[in-house]
Amino acid sequence: MSVPEPVPRPCASRRPPYAVCAALFLLLTGCGAGGTAAGPTATRAGSHAPVATAGAAGPGVAAARGPAAPTGPRQIRLLGQKVRAAIPAESRQALVVTGISPDSSEATAVLYTRDDPTVGWQPATGPWPAHNALYGWTDEHWMDDLRSPVGVYGLTAAGGLLEAPDTQLPYVQSPDFAVSGEGFEGEPLEGAFDYVIAIDYNRVPGASPLDPTRPLGEERGGGIWLHVDHGGPTQGCISLPEDRMEELLRILDPAKVPVIVMGDEAALAR
Repeated sequence: MSVPEPVPRPCASRRPPYAVCAALFLLLTGCGAGGTAAGPTATRAGSHAPVATAGAAGPGVAAARGPAAPTGPRQIRLLGQKVRAAIPAESRQALVVTGISPDSSEATAVLYTRDDPTVGWQPATGPWPAHNALYGWTDEHWMDDLRSPVGVYGLTAAGGLLEAPDTQLPYVQSPDFAVSGEGFEGEPLEGAFDYVIAIDYNRVPGASPLDPTRPLGEERGGGIWLHVDHGGPTQGCISLPEDRMEELLRILDPAKVPVIVMGDEAALAR
């Protein structure tokens, strides 16, 4: 305990020594007594300003700060609240395809997994280069608009011209996946459908990628797939390098309810 500042006493020299000692003793013991009676602060002699007593600051500071804020499961940072909410709660695999801009045909793909709900989403593989439609993205896709639909869609079936790799997705091998001709930049399309994964936009989930059924109507387009990249923009699909498509087919597991989250950066941040 600090000794209070001395208070001027014009007549102190006239007091006998024992009186001075008694006064000092009363001042010292009175500080402690005053702290007990008035609470955890005392007043400096001659002043009304409170002076914190030893040990009072620690608990007060801790109480002011409060407990540490809890940390929840990790989220996919670039996704906004609305897009996150569209991912099914039971999904544990999400391929996030992010377009450079609303009107760009270039994108990047990263596969995220959520094997432990308490940990949350974590990148599993990627980033991979990707292409989307010639004119970019749209919130309302229509046939021949040459834009890819923004949204969260299931990945429930696959197929291709080539024999199935080691995949757990239902896979249809068929010569109907053969394609020829040129893309928008004059690149050959041959081999683009060697491997495909159907994106559940305007189709029956789980059906073959070749199934022509369009629940929203023919005018809303369809046949939106993940397929092998041919080096240029697509008509609405998402394309990845062939080795990445093969890798994705091996990783995706129907039991983990895989989805694709696709759109330009601004759209995905909603």
